[in-house]
Amino acid sequence: MNLKVGIIGAGPSGLAMLRAFESEEKKGNKIPEIKCFEKQDNWGGMWNYTWRTGVGKYGEPIHGSMYKYLWSNGPKECLEFADYTFLEHFGQPISSYPPREVLFDYIQGRIKQSNARKYIQFNTVARWVDYIEEKKQFRVIFDDLKNNRTFEEYFDYLVVGTGHFSTPNLPFFKGIDDFTGSIMHAHDFRGADQYIDQDILLIGSSYSAEDIGVQCYKHGAKSVTISYRTNAIDCKWPDGITEVPLVTHFEGNKAFFKDGTSQSFDAVIFCTGYQHKFPFLPDNMRLKTKNCLYPDSIYKGVVFNENPQLIYLGMQDQYYTFNMFDTQAWFARDYMLGRFELPSKEERDKDIDHWMKAEEAADTSCDHVDFQTAYIRDLMTYTDYPEFNLDKVAAMFKSWLKDKEESILTYRDKVYTSVMDQTKAEKHHTTWMNELDDSLERYLDEDTIDEKELSKTNYY
Repeated sequence: MNLKVGIIGAGPSGLAMLRAFESEEKKGNKIPEIKCFEKQDNWGGMWNYTWRTGVGKYGEPIHGSMYKYLWSNGPKECLEFADYTFLEHFGQPISSYPPREVLFDYIQGRIKQSNARKYIQFNTVARWVDYIEEKKQFRVIFDDLKNNRTFEEYFDYLVVGTGHFSTPNLPFFKGIDDFTGSIMHAHDFRGADQYIDQDILLIGSSYSAEDIGVQCYKHGAKSVTISYRTNAIDCKWPDGITEVPLVTHFEGNKAFFKDGTSQSFDAVIFCTGYQHKFPFLPDNMRLKTKNCLYPDSIYKGVVFNENPQLIYLGMQDQYYTFNMFDTQAWFARDYMLGRFELPSKEERDKDIDHWMKAEEAADTSCDHVDFQTAYIRDLMTYTDYPEFNLDKVAAMFKSWLKDKEESILTYRDKVYTSVMDQTKAEKHHTTWMNELDDSLERYLDEDTIDEKELSKTNYY
């Protein structure tokens, strides 16, 4: 009997799964019957930008947290696909920190070379999953949003590639219900334009707080205050960006902080992270974890330990992204094809425990990079995913961490060299702080601008 594999989500993880199977098919090998279901009207997951917030065209919660003016916050050389380089896609060297539209173009470039679209049903959301013990199959209930139709499918393996940056974690602070300025979570942030000449408060010390804060500063906010719960981001902030301890409460438009200070604000943006949320899965199949490098209960970070026919992709906190999703997908593919057998449940438990203890022992950001590098290296021993120099990628990540410490405003002007094809990145024609147009056309334009005529030159 031919295996049937269902994939929920056509973002970077779901597309990696499709690409892994197609790579096998190109060798002349038989692959399972594959069906992929995507809630949005196009692939790309978070990279599929929409102006919408709240709910979408069909009343479903908006998936994407992507915003205008987002540029990669890590070197593109660290996320490059091993089987499709940036040089192959663009035909020329580009800078190490491209904007969202350029990265989305790159993601699409690889998948457009394949027949992946034929496997995907768009505007379709998973409503519920049952595991039918006597059939040893999953029954999945879907809603075809466009045609307002409910249907069911059966699968031998189910791959969950829905991501975990779409359901906001939104804490409460006393008095915030009387705050008269604007309040939103980073999930609904779509650009810095509305904050020009405003005093804004960001609550949280994650990458989104760092990036949204710097973006709002770059695009003309009067001041940016970042309120942290445990540890400050502790960058060398420019005048206009400050960090303070956690908010205690609000009174009107004034926020009060644990250090006894207070300030009035025009807007509050919660950068307080996301929940792993799988409303379509029953309790006994639902991954329950906070954002971490090695979630409990999934063997090799991929196979659900209580039901090994259930696969999770991309559920880790991430230094590596696209190429990590690839290695996970190649591992999942070869497992589903029977290339290797899983060890016993007891051995799987031990392996999960080993990795979780290793994460717990990792203290610094560099330790975390080394941990995820070791994790990917381990996955690659099981498959034929194209080899690439993980040690050099790890070194780039550590250099990137140092670049950010030196200057949060200029680290995106640095250039790195691809480990895939040794292409050295070109410096962008305009420094990041002075580039206010993030379009693909502007990015690939070779014309420079007279930066001395621009207003913000205090960071040179």
